[in-house]
Amino acid sequence: MEKLKEFLIPFSGLKLGKHQFEFQVNNTFFTHFGYDEFNSSDIKMKVILEKKSNMLELNFSHNGTVNVPCDLTNEDFDLPIKGKMKLIVRFGEEFNDENDEFIILPHDEFQVNVAQYIYEMIVLSVPTKRIHTGIKDGTLQTEALQNLEKFSPTETKTKEIKEIDPRWDGLKKLLTDKK
Repeated sequence: MEKLKEFLIPFSGLKLGKHQFEFQVNNTFFTHFGYDEFNSSDIKMKVILEKKSNMLELNFSHNGTVNVPCDLTNEDFDLPIKGKMKLIVRFGEEFNDENDEFIILPHDEFQVNVAQYIYEMIVLSVPTKRIHTGIKDGTLQTEALQNLEKFSPTETKTKEIKEIDPRWDGLKKLLTDKK
């Protein structure tokens, strides 16, 4: 985690009020967490830190794209993602991040590392079923689809001539003669 120093937000020298931080996230960020589900990624992360006298409020928001394979066609495509999250930072005796909505930092801490929260937020914003947008609107053109069309059998409909056995006509005549 040494290389993620850019995701440290020093709050000790900041005045009370709101402060904005922006981060650009790409695949090198995810390699630090051992996450390799994305072929590439380009995500803009915005963190608004509101410093209060006894706590910090962090409002995260991200917007961008991740390149992933489609679950139906296995074609790579850029999937747009976005999301928001709120985190409250309180101060106490020792570090504690067991709660999802807030963390506790020691009183002598002067900065907060937001890398883990950014990672979790982005990964959880990717849908579990990733479907290429071209499938939904019918515009997907891939080499695999072209080969399927090229090698699919051509349909030639031939009319089947049904010859009816003349004995059936005789039986039908019996039914109509009763009336």
